[in-house]
Amino acid sequence: MMTRKLLTTTLCIGMAAVSAFQQSSFSSSAASQSSSSRLSIGKVFGGDNTTKEQQLPKDVKDAISKCRGAVQKALENRLSRMDVEMPVGANFGVEKKKASSSRKRSSLASLTDGGDSSMEGGEEGLTMEKLDTSNRELARLFVEMFQPLGGQHISAVFNDEILADEARKLWSGDLSVECNIVAIDRKGKRSRGGLMGGKKKKKKAKGFASKMAEELEDDGSSGPFNLPKDTEVALFVAPGPKELIAIERICNEVGMGTCVILLNARLSRVEKYASDDARKLFESFEPVWFLGAASQEKSPGCLMHRAYPGKWVLARKPKIGAPKTIAIQDDMFTGDECAAAYATMEVSEIEKTSEKLAMNVAEWFK
Repeated sequence: MMTRKLLTTTLCIGMAAVSAFQQSSFSSSAASQSSSSRLSIGKVFGGDNTTKEQQLPKDVKDAISKCRGAVQKALENRLSRMDVEMPVGANFGVEKKKASSSRKRSSLASLTDGGDSSMEGGEEGLTMEKLDTSNRELARLFVEMFQPLGGQHISAVFNDEILADEARKLWSGDLSVECNIVAIDRKGKRSRGGLMGGKKKKKKAKGFASKMAEELEDDGSSGPFNLPKDTEVALFVAPGPKELIAIERICNEVGMGTCVILLNARLSRVEKYASDDARKLFESFEPVWFLGAASQEKSPGCLMHRAYPGKWVLARKPKIGAPKTIAIQDDMFTGDECAAAYATMEVSEIEKTSEKLAMNVAEWFK
C-alpha cells in the first residue's frame, strides 16, 4: 500500500495543470489537501493512456512512447516498484553522435544494432562504451519523463562515480534533465577498462578494523549509500548483483512512499540473490516494460515484449519487415515455452523467399 506521501504526489496535480490533464476521480476534499506546485507523478506524462491491443513498437520513437505510457499506467495503479528493460546496448540516439556517424538510425532494428549479441547484433559489435551510453541514454529519457516533479525530487543512481561523473558532464546545463546524479559506489576507485590509468599498487595486508574504517571512509562522507533528501523517484541505472544489495536496503528504508524504478537490471538473468527476502523483494518489482531477445537457442530470431498492463508477447523478427507475433501469454516466456511456440510457427513461402533473397544480397557485400 502506498503511503500518504506518494498518494499525494501521484494522484493530485497542481492547480496550474488542471486544465491540461484529466481531473482526478478523488473527492474534492482529498484534492484540496494535495494541491501543490508540483505535478502528480501519475499524470506527469499527460495524454490519453487508454489500453489498446498489445502491439510491438515499430521504431525507437514508438518504443519510447509506449514505454512512457506503460509507466504512466503503472503509476496510476499505484505501483511504486517497477522494472524496465530495453535491449542490451540499445541505440536511442539521445546523445550527440560523433562526426563519423552520418547514418540516421531510427528503426526498431536500431534498438538492437550493436546490442544483444544473441540476436543478430550490429556490425560494429558491442563494447563497454556502447553499454554505458545506452544505459545513460535510457536514464536521461526517464529523468525527462519525470521532470514536472522538479529535479530535486528525482535521483538518477549510477553504479559508480565514473558513470555518475560522465552523466553530470553530459547533462550539465540542460534544464530538461535536472536531477540528483549520485553513485552507489562513491569512492570512484574502481577501474573500468583502464580509464583510471596508472599502475596497480601492491596491497598491504589489513586487519578487520582497518577494512571497516576504509569502508566507512568516503571522500568526506561516511556510512552506506543513501538517497538524497526529498527523493520521490529513484532511477537505478543498470544495477548488478552487488548494487541490488544496496537497493534492497534502500527499498526497506524508504518504504513504498518512494517510487523505485530499475532500468536494465536484467533481473531475469540473476541466478542467486543475497537472501530469500531479497529474492521476494525483486520478484515483487512489476515488469512494466520489457523488450529484448528471447532464448535464441530455443527460438532463433525471436524477441519478447511486455508493456504494462498487457500480456507477454513472443514475436519473430524476419529478415524483412516488422516482427510477427507467434504467441501471447500472461507470464514471461521460459526457454521451453519459447521452444514450444517456435515449433508451431508457420512461415509463409513468400516470407521464406524474401529472407533467402535478403541473405543472398548480404553475401554479395561480404
